[in-house]
Amino acid sequence: MFGVLRGGERTRPAFWVFSVTGSALVAGFALAGGGFSLLGDGLLMLSIVVCGYGYAEGGRLSRRLGGWQVICWALLLAFPLMLALALARWPGSWEGIRLSSYLGLAYVSLFSMLIGFVFWYRGLAQGGIAAVGQLQLLQPFFGLLLSALVLHESVGLPVFLFNIGVVLCVAMARRFSR
Repeated sequence: MFGVLRGGERTRPAFWVFSVTGSALVAGFALAGGGFSLLGDGLLMLSIVVCGYGYAEGGRLSRRLGGWQVICWALLLAFPLMLALALARWPGSWEGIRLSSYLGLAYVSLFSMLIGFVFWYRGLAQGGIAAVGQLQLLQPFFGLLLSALVLHESVGLPVFLFNIGVVLCVAMARRFSR
């Protein structure tokens, strides 16, 4: 929605049919897993709205500034708040923190928060915010499938079936996005 509202993109009605269907499949899959928390699920929905808006603004700005400039400015502007939060949660002792924790933090900081967003914003700018944003629907399923391959987690047939449905919806939404 933010790709259309903020990015000025015009999509065809079929885009919305497949986009809403794909979103409903992801939401249905999550609800089928059981458990519902008004606070937790409410905060999750709020984060989806905030991140969707942020992605749309980042994609829109990347058309003018470039992907790496947008994420660098975003991280720079977020730094004071993140520093305050880090100081508020500062550990009393550093002894119990293992090297793997530091390496994980470095990986997330460098790849997820910087390098990954350079390519993400470039993709949003080039491919269209509404169309490329549909790829986010695939994230939970590919995470589950990757956990099956790397961590040997058991992933049942329903995951594969939902994944196929979502992949089809994303492909069709992208086809009708312009």
